[in-house]
Amino acid sequence: MSGSVAAQADSAISAHGLGGRRPQALVEEAARYEHAEGVPRDYARAIELYCAAARAGSAEGQYGLGWMYANGRGVVRDDGIAAHLFGLAAEQGHVQAGTMRQLASSKPVAPPCMMPQPVAAAVSVPAGPAPNYPRGHIYNTVGKVSFKYEIDPELVLAFIAVESGFNAKAVSPRNAQGLMQLIPETAQRFRVKDAFNAEDNIKGGVAYLQWLLAFFKGNVPLVAAAYNAGERAVEKYRGIPPYPETRDYVRRITALYRKTTHPYQEGLVQASPILAASAGASSVK
Repeated sequence: MSGSVAAQADSAISAHGLGGRRPQALVEEAARYEHAEGVPRDYARAIELYCAAARAGSAEGQYGLGWMYANGRGVVRDDGIAAHLFGLAAEQGHVQAGTMRQLASSKPVAPPCMMPQPVAAAVSVPAGPAPNYPRGHIYNTVGKVSFKYEIDPELVLAFIAVESGFNAKAVSPRNAQGLMQLIPETAQRFRVKDAFNAEDNIKGGVAYLQWLLAFFKGNVPLVAAAYNAGERAVEKYRGIPPYPETRDYVRRITALYRKTTHPYQEGLVQASPILAASAGASSVK
């Protein structure tokens, strides 16, 4: 993805004519419309602005939108949605949201405006020449393992390029190891005995990609985000998390692998709740 293309939150802002402004500016304008400060009161516009900021990870935006739902301002009151938003803001240290979160008794539910957008709205596929990966043992192993797991080898090569630059002995500050930078927990989860053995590492990484593709129904940007930040983070934000590192990671993966969907193995795992009702990509029979 090109550097000018942001993740889902930024796409949502652009799609609604919000001009790519910073989250704090969106929150300030939302508050003006909510309280009729220098502009006519417009709850619908306030909700739109608060949600754009909330999707971008703003605790103030999450709290503001939660308050709208908690008090039925411009929307039908929904304590579950309010609880979800107060929870997100509280986890970032928002004191008032923490208090409201403690008072909430309803099961948290994400608001409609923070549900995942279609992949086409989340990313832009760049034009340009195909990547030229180094040929050799790693390249050949990727082809062999990918075939077994029914994964496009180009997708695997993109992850290896971004994760380790084809360095089988790479170790990250977080102790992610080998070609596909498997943390010890992931290596154990997918039965990797030696993360520094190229074939063993690739098998574990490809098995994880296969699982993620099934979990996120072939949505490549979400798979990339989850590989970097974890499945829980993607589910928490119901899309690509607003972490600069993760957004950049998704851009780098999708710049190398230019398909936004990938076939997945149906029945391998129950799909993530955020995509369970979506059509997703075609399944592998």
